[in-house]
Amino acid sequence: MKHRLTLSLLVTLAGLILIGLLAIFILNPERQSTDAIGGAFTLTDQRGAVVTEAALKGAPSLIFFGFTHCPDVCPTALFEISQLYKTLGPKGDQLKTFFITVDPERDTPESLKAYLDSFDPRIIGLTGTREQIDSAMRAYRAFARKVPLEGGGYVMDHTALVYLMDKKGRFVSSMNFERPPEENAKRIADLF
Repeated sequence: MKHRLTLSLLVTLAGLILIGLLAIFILNPERQSTDAIGGAFTLTDQRGAVVTEAALKGAPSLIFFGFTHCPDVCPTALFEISQLYKTLGPKGDQLKTFFITVDPERDTPESLKAYLDSFDPRIIGLTGTREQIDSAMRAYRAFARKVPLEGGGYVMDHTALVYLMDKKGRFVSSMNFERPPEENAKRIADLF
């Protein structure tokens, strides 16, 4: 009887340890697969050229989903990216940055070009049809929805992550602009 009780306790303890380890493995965000982020897209840049996911190959890239009528998050992120280019110095010429609109109804190639003129000239604006944008957002697990404003008009509630991709076009992590620019620049430089 004593041996059965000891065996039962050991089996129960082993089961609890196994459940705990599985929970840690499954719920730990650093262990989650990053393969699920990124994928195929076909969009148009601010000059009218077609851009696909193939443009991510060969150098690290940053991808940010936003829109030109954004009151705060988008201009702040684009400013931070512009500062990152300055911090990278000559290596910045190797970094690719894509600003993908979540508001293609208003963000034409022309309006993207005018908007991006306020930021680093290496940032490429991308737009397309609603279907093309939705497809790109699904590939990157991004979110966007229209939020109506009083008196008409709207803004977009959207994912505010800046995705860091390696030179093979694979997701590495999101950028943290709370870090000093030098730390982010080193992180990117390590990917060249």
